[in-house]
Amino acid sequence: MPSSTSTDHGRRPPLAGTADEAVAGRVRERFVADGTPVTAAAVVSAVRAEPGAALLGDTRLLRLADQVHGDLVGAGPIGPLLADPSVTDVLVNGTQVWVDRGDGLTQVATPFRSVDEVRRLAQRLAAACGRRLDDGCPYADARLPDGTRLHAVLPPIATDGPYLSLRTFRQRPFQLAELVQRRMVPAGLAGLLEAVVAARLAYLVTGGTGSGKTTMLNTMLGLVPARERIVLVEDAAELRPYHPHVVSLQARTANVEGSGSVDLGALVRQALRMRPDRLVVGECRGAEVVDLLAALNTGHEGGAGTLHANAATDVPARLEALGLLGGLPRAALHAQVAAALQVLIHLRRTAVGRIVDAVCLLLPSGPDRLVTVVPAWRRDAGPQPAATALARLCVERGVPAPDVLTGRVR
Repeated sequence: MPSSTSTDHGRRPPLAGTADEAVAGRVRERFVADGTPVTAAAVVSAVRAEPGAALLGDTRLLRLADQVHGDLVGAGPIGPLLADPSVTDVLVNGTQVWVDRGDGLTQVATPFRSVDEVRRLAQRLAAACGRRLDDGCPYADARLPDGTRLHAVLPPIATDGPYLSLRTFRQRPFQLAELVQRRMVPAGLAGLLEAVVAARLAYLVTGGTGSGKTTMLNTMLGLVPARERIVLVEDAAELRPYHPHVVSLQARTANVEGSGSVDLGALVRQALRMRPDRLVVGECRGAEVVDLLAALNTGHEGGAGTLHANAATDVPARLEALGLLGGLPRAALHAQVAAALQVLIHLRRTAVGRIVDAVCLLLPSGPDRLVTVVPAWRRDAGPQPAATALARLCVERGVPAPDVLTGRVR
């Protein structure tokens, strides 16, 4: 969606003055009112047709046309930022712009001339996704055609806004070797991740916001043998693994009349009828965790999902909370988890980037058989108490024990 002619890092030279602003405003309004297809040539022609355009000069006219085109299509002035493969998040606070390239937020040169321009961009992007964004509905959550996730909030809810939060989408998923090269995955751990997939162990990828859960899951799904069918269930379509046989179901929100919604729980039940070899829930955030656990307990091995959790040890409590939303009592929830899930892969954000922090087993313990998280490998310490048990699980399923669990590789 980015504009191809904007300058580097999203910075645009300001218009020469109020006269240029007036011309830009009239041209924008004309395109909106007429419904004319917005092409670069059409915008240039429209600017040339404005009174006094002959006095602008070619350079000034083309710059004005470029900015009007950026305002009407794509992501406008932040298009170059979204096109930058190193950028994961673009945040707009009023006219301030911040980006995250994997090592924390940094402020960049402001490409916006006014908060009105930010508001127009937010409303246009939301409208392109079929979402309403105005004074009557001052916030919207949507997904752009290229997969970028958009959240926008308008004043007066956004006190110094508008606020835009955009999470970029990588068109090509990372291969495992690339994650090793980026030091997200230690070289010795790659064999363990491959073994988890090959042994058809069910796993959760956990971590805080922006820790790389979707990236990791996308990569691991690319390790699934080509002869197997992957069925994805997601609230918003983010997973696009490099695999020849993937089908995806996406939840649907209610329309303006409040009807027509389809939640993740319903989609999980539909997925079970689609002959999945691997059933994957993109993110467990509600009662659908009950349906996922039920599905994984009906012979669907090798399933996966992601879950928000600040620490690996927080996962049982997080699952309990979600289970209660689905009416599943604590004891029943733990029994389902113990039977359905084996491995937990926890990620963490650090000052130097996103890393795999630990690989753990979910094991029942004590007289009440509550599930606890037992580390099998830690980034800072290597093999842990559950390493032998995880190696045994792999061997029992015909996969050699990964070297990283035996201490031969760190």
